[in-house]
Amino acid sequence: MRLFTALRERRPSLAAGLLALRSKAARGQIRMSSSLPVAAVCQMTATPDKDANFSACTRLVEQAKEGGASMVFLPEGFDYIGSNREETLVLSETLDGDIITRYTHLARKLDVWLSLGGFHERGHDWKTDRRIYNSHIIINGQGEIVSVYRKGHLFDVELTSKGVSLRESAFTVPGTRLLPPVQTPIGKVGLGVCYDLRFPELSSALQRHGAEILTYPSAFTVATGVAHWEVLLRARAIETQCFVLAAAQVGAHHAKRTSYGHALAVDPWGVVIGDCGGSDVGVTLIQIDLQALQDIRRDMPVQQHRREKDFYCSLD
Repeated sequence: MRLFTALRERRPSLAAGLLALRSKAARGQIRMSSSLPVAAVCQMTATPDKDANFSACTRLVEQAKEGGASMVFLPEGFDYIGSNREETLVLSETLDGDIITRYTHLARKLDVWLSLGGFHERGHDWKTDRRIYNSHIIINGQGEIVSVYRKGHLFDVELTSKGVSLRESAFTVPGTRLLPPVQTPIGKVGLGVCYDLRFPELSSALQRHGAEILTYPSAFTVATGVAHWEVLLRARAIETQCFVLAAAQVGAHHAKRTSYGHALAVDPWGVVIGDCGGSDVGVTLIQIDLQALQDIRRDMPVQQHRREKDFYCSLD
């Protein structure tokens, strides 16, 4: 396990204030020293073994807490990544099942907020249609579930030339609405999941409703990750002037699936301030400077320059 730490100071230029420190320390001795709130963006390699995955995530959360994090972000599929459709469905649970109960206890024990992105939640019509939601859950430091966003855009893609074939809609029900950003110890967090990243309408809506931090827990394929992962995350940060935090899966989950990794944190100027790399399980610790965010929005008031809706629909 690796710990990646990003420290930054407030300067006129957000990029100029960045000091990135990387450590191979497996025990996470580095702790943030500033009064700014700290977020932890995690990278893991989930398998179909739910107990092993929970143990791995617990170690990441404990390491993040030791580093001073008040909120920890885990990736899509943190609970498991199945090797086939049937296994994915059989392993799924409800929100009041064993896995989420374990995480509520962990959050309360450590007094830390958790972003659990991409939980395999059994759908409301499970008994009749046997489909699930891809759910992003926020748990507060008292162990209470405070928000559950169900992924709205499903990954149905056939990239034959790149060996990518996934049809999420075969077993997943799309969510029906966005949720208001959640007030957390690090700021107001807007929720998405993985493929939602490709739809700027979602991030813009969350920003209009007060989001200061956008989060996209993901399990990107290697082919799409190499081409699009960083540029999409940076674009969402730049256009919304938000921090963007994207926990990620990395490496081989089983014989049929491998993920790209590079769990990233991006600041509101579009600078990558944390990257877990493309091979190791680990955590990147990020200080969230909301004053710097407000300075950027003041100096470049993009949202004030946005035209009325009719202007953008004038070609329809």
